[in-house]
Amino acid sequence: MALTYHNNNSISNITSFSQVPSGSPVLLSTATASGSSSISFTSGIDSTYDIYQFEFINIHPSSDNVGFKFNMSVDGGSNYNVTKTSTVFADYHYENDSSTALSYGSSVDLAQSTSDQQISGGTGSDNDQSANGNLYIFNPSSSVFVKHFIGVAQTSGADDRSLRYHSAGYGNTTSAVNAIIFRFASGNIDAGTIKMYGIK
Repeated sequence: MALTYHNNNSISNITSFSQVPSGSPVLLSTATASGSSSISFTSGIDSTYDIYQFEFINIHPSSDNVGFKFNMSVDGGSNYNVTKTSTVFADYHYENDSSTALSYGSSVDLAQSTSDQQISGGTGSDNDQSANGNLYIFNPSSSVFVKHFIGVAQTSGADDRSLRYHSAGYGNTTSAVNAIIFRFASGNIDAGTIKMYGIK
């Protein structure tokens, strides 16, 4: 990779930066749940963008203490079963200040599994509880590289705690990923919104 040099000694004198990405996220699609078993994005994921960003907002489950999950498809959503290897850790703090912790999520990481990847902790079904966060998928249309992902979620836990999830891994396929599904481990998505953005 070539280095870019600027002759100015002061950054205030620099009029432009070359070779620096300047793209902003472009909103491509919005899906709103209402007693939905899942939310899927089956169009708009192609080679147009290098990064796809999903923002999930106030995702509220019908069942109590369920993790929010996702999976990928290489056939337009006919099957969501891409083989994944991942790592997960979480930190939490109870409302009553009884306990805090930072721990590795050995029960929700995957090793060459086609199962859904959990990206949030056990979300509560109380009326004021939900999961919020984002998921990034990198270069999903590549025919050379595996498909890396990074997710961060903040959850109102079923047992009244603030629970933050960090997940990352890759879909172990060189086929183009062209559809994504989101759903809870069980029960419906009672309410919430997911927005899909493209980033060049």
